Amino acid sequence: MKEKILLIDDEKEFLDTMSERMKLRGMDVKTCTSATSALEKISNEDFDAIFLDLNMPGIDGIESLKLIKEKKPELQVILLTGYASLEKGVEAMKLGAMDFLEKPADINVLKEKVKKAHAQKMLLVEKKTEEKIKHLLCEKGW
Repeated sequence: MKEKILLIDDEKEFLDTMSERMKLRGMDVKTCTSATSALEKISNEDFDAIFLDLNMPGIDGIESLKLIKEKKPELQVILLTGYASLEKGVEAMKLGAMDFLEKPADINVLKEKVKKAHAQKMLLVEKKTEEKIKHLLCEKGW
């Protein structure tokens, strides 16, 4: 099964290059150039991992992360930035980011992060499903 990835970055050239490299490694990749369009895609599609640029005009990466986690907390978000700072990295991790990487990130490292994101997402979905089943059983008294 192909991993489904969403790349969010305001730099079109970066998106084109990264999506092509990921597709060549067997991943299903969608791209967005803004947080607004990404939130719409997230509402309509399911993704195994999201790579999100930290520095974007309008809604930046930190604010986008908050909105993504509000909408779908099980989504695994990895922030990418060319301007890494320890403060932003810590803030992102506190808000639920899976990881924080500097650009240019090695494609093999990204692929490994995708595998970990997929596994983590599946654990969260499974836990959520178990909780729903447990709640139903208690509610119905079976």
